[in-house]
Formats: sequence, C-alpha cells, structure tokens
Amino acid sequence: MKILLLGKDGQVGWELQRSLAPLGELVALDRNAIDGLCGDLSDLDALRATISQVKPDIIVNAGAYTAVDKAESETELADCVNHQASQVMAEEAASLSAWLVHYSTDYVFSGQGSTPWRESDAVAPVNYYGTSKLAGERAITASGCKHLIFRTSWVYGARGNNFAKTMLRLAKDRETLSVIADQVGAPTGADLIADVTALAIQQVLQRPELSGLYHLASSGEVSWHGYASHVIGFAQANGEQLAVTAINPIETAAYPTPARRPLNSRLNTQKLRDNFSLHLPDWQSGVTRMLREVLNK
Repeated sequence: MKILLLGKDGQVGWELQRSLAPLGELVALDRNAIDGLCGDLSDLDALRATISQVKPDIIVNAGAYTAVDKAESETELADCVNHQASQVMAEEAASLSAWLVHYSTDYVFSGQGSTPWRESDAVAPVNYYGTSKLAGERAITASGCKHLIFRTSWVYGARGNNFAKTMLRLAKDRETLSVIADQVGAPTGADLIADVTALAIQQVLQRPELSGLYHLASSGEVSWHGYASHVIGFAQANGEQLAVTAINPIETAAYPTPARRPLNSRLNTQKLRDNFSLHLPDWQSGVTRMLREVLNK
C-alpha cells in the first residue's frame, strides 16, 4: 500500500509521518519539490501531476492555509489551498479509486450557543478561513471519492509554535496576563489526531461504509483562560521561574482581530467514538504530556 502525505512538516503532518509509517510505503511531501514531486497546495497543476505520478492508495492531506486573520485579506490564496487543492486531491483520488483523508475545523460553524457541534448541524462560518475550509469539505464530498474528513479544534503539538508555549514565554516577562475567557473548546494534540487517523485508515480499508465526516477532539472543555491557567500552574509546580502573578479573564470583544472567532468550539465526537470504537482522552492529559516534553520534566 502506498500513502501520499501532504503537509509533512506541519504539527499534524509531523506526527503523521510517525503514525502512518507502519501502514505502508509513505511518500511525505512539503511545499518544496523533491525528485519532481511537489506538495505545494498553491500550485494546483503540480499537485495534480504529483498525485498522478505517485498513484497512491491513500492521500492524507495535512496541509492547509491556517493564518486565520490573514485569510481575511488573502482570500484567493486561502481559497486555493483550502478549497481548490482539496478539489484536485478529491478528483485524483476518485480517478485512482484511492482514499482521501482530510482535516477541517470547528470554524465551519457559527460558534453560537454552548452545545457541542454534531456533524449534521447547520454550518455558518464567521470568517473567511472557515468559509474556505467548508468549501474544501464540500468539494471532497461532491467528488464521490472515498474519504475521511476530520473536523478538529485548538490543535497543538510539542513541535512548532503553540498557545501553551506562547503563554510560557509571556509569563517569564510579565506579571499580569490577560486571556480570553468566553471562547470554549478542547485543546487537541497533533499526536492524538495522527494516531486516530492511522487507526481509522486501518478500519475503513476493511469497512468502506465508515467513509464520511467525523469530529475529532480531546474530551472535556476549557476556555483559553482556563487553558493558560493549567499551563502556567503546571510549569510553576514543576519549578519553572515565572514572573506572572495574575491571569486575568477578558472577553473576546476586548481583543479585536481582523477575523471573528467562534465562541463555541465544542465538538461532539460520539459518531467517531462509536464507529471506530475509540476512547478519546481528556484534554488535560495531552497538554500535560506536551508540557513535560517542552519543559523537559
């Protein structure tokens, strides 16, 4: 079995290199061309040619345009990477009778209310990033290719930048931090996403009827303020010397950004857990593991 992984150097892509390697021959690409193969999702012709040349049994797309605020002004690029590239992959997957695994976001929803979103709930993105990701989902579904689409939220990894690392850096220099307290979701580790992906692929190869859209996130919920408090509390309890003495909760309205953010990022993962017989750990355990790695504790 041959697997083509796109976006290999992102947080999720990095972990997927590990989790997918035992499943078959893995061709992992980033934006830079290697041996005539190109994983640049903004170059649609090169992307199509690469898939045609590799002829994978499974395409796993971990690449995306994720600069949420810049997407408001770079709409064409965001649409190309998140929508049009997804369509190219789906069309090529359909022609090869290959599987396409793709990642989407809770940003396809309005962010209203406090009930965790189900896969069947009405979509209504509040920013262009969400709009472009939704267009990608719809292109994949419309293509008729065999697919798994995982909507996830608040993704972090020990590798690269993430919210926890930012909080720790700021806490070393500032006595007071102000963190948004009215956006709620579940911090979800890239390692968890990669492991679930590998397990799901193994199962859909045996049971193609499991094809479709799923919500994938850690269990539990927390605000960004609660997340920051957990991170800093852990660091202090493990001997980190931090200047911070107060973490103040603020509302989203007090921190305006070019792109609106959904307040409710909760995802209902019942469908995923039932169909694939999975247990999803609580967000605290994953974040604590990541912190131990980052802080070498």
